[in-house]
Amino acid sequence: MRVIGLMSGTSADGVDAALVDFNGHPSQPHWRLIRQASLPYPRELQSRILAVAQGEPTAAGSLLALSEEITIHQAEAARACDPLGQASLVGCHGQTIWHRPPERNVDGSFRLGASWQLLQAESLAQQLGRAVIHNFRAADLALGGQGAPLVPMADAALLGRCTGWRALLNLGGIANLTLIPPRCGPDRDQPVLGWDCGPANSLIDLAIQQFSHGRETFDRDGQRAAAGKVHEAWIQRWLQEPYFLQAPPKSTGRELFGRDDLQRRLTELSNASNDDCLATLTAFTAAVVAADLARIQAQGRPLPLELLVAGGGGRNPTMMRELTRRCRGLRVRSSDALALPAASREAIVFALLAWWHQRRHPGNAPAVTGAQRAIVLGQRAEPA
Repeated sequence: MRVIGLMSGTSADGVDAALVDFNGHPSQPHWRLIRQASLPYPRELQSRILAVAQGEPTAAGSLLALSEEITIHQAEAARACDPLGQASLVGCHGQTIWHRPPERNVDGSFRLGASWQLLQAESLAQQLGRAVIHNFRAADLALGGQGAPLVPMADAALLGRCTGWRALLNLGGIANLTLIPPRCGPDRDQPVLGWDCGPANSLIDLAIQQFSHGRETFDRDGQRAAAGKVHEAWIQRWLQEPYFLQAPPKSTGRELFGRDDLQRRLTELSNASNDDCLATLTAFTAAVVAADLARIQAQGRPLPLELLVAGGGGRNPTMMRELTRRCRGLRVRSSDALALPAASREAIVFALLAWWHQRRHPGNAPAVTGAQRAIVLGQRAEPA
């Protein structure tokens, strides 16, 4: 079955699309990437998405118009990826504008989490003439889960297992980590693990936009960070913040690591140059990941054999050097090395989640999200 996966992450830089062919058993699918495409958002649209995601008050009519524009771009990305109309199903994540993890209140009561992805799924199904699977996080959240990350079970199915633990790191706006148990040995029956580590590109991108007065949207090839000096003392202080000390399951987004958070950190770095700030923020992302892996090892789990990196941060040589330096003992390389394209990995994941929905195969992992049980993810919108 051929499926289109559509993904736009917390960086809100555009829509990644992947046309994938799936067959075989859902837990160990045979899959082939046929085509991939990427459609950047116009600068003005990206700015409006990020403003809403940062909590800027927005009129209902403006939110409606924003969801319409996002849906149009999703449709255009799908057509660019599948110009011959080969896919019979579409999996679309939509554009996250707010994510609230579940929480335990001071009186002991429990508040379910919620997550809002802007998309007009019925309109997208009509535009593409195919069924669209969407709203992937809702079922997990309703069962008390974090609703994120959703990629670990898909990572395990797409990559398979090796002789030891394998780690896959996605560096989008937020850094999330997947740990895949080995195919043999005493840990072979352990569950797939995963969580949101903290900021990846979100703070770096906001900083470069501020420093360049909007002329640049990201630190191309990590050049500005490479020219700066890392202020290690601040990184070590930041690592003691509550989110980083919190045990999984946990998830986060721009609600925690957005513009306000950046301003606080830049104030603390007030004596540093702009390049020093970018160097420190880049190293901070790597340090958060390294600290999480070290914590896993301290709990008695063996260190993964390798760290495979996907997402936009994997194209930042400065970020990759920091990861290699801080994640001692791990082989750090792009997921491209195992034929899982780093640039389209999440689009492939949501194509797989849509196929799993079609096959009625659970897509979440309670060990990752904290949900009460595994469940089929997504809702289906049919063209009229």
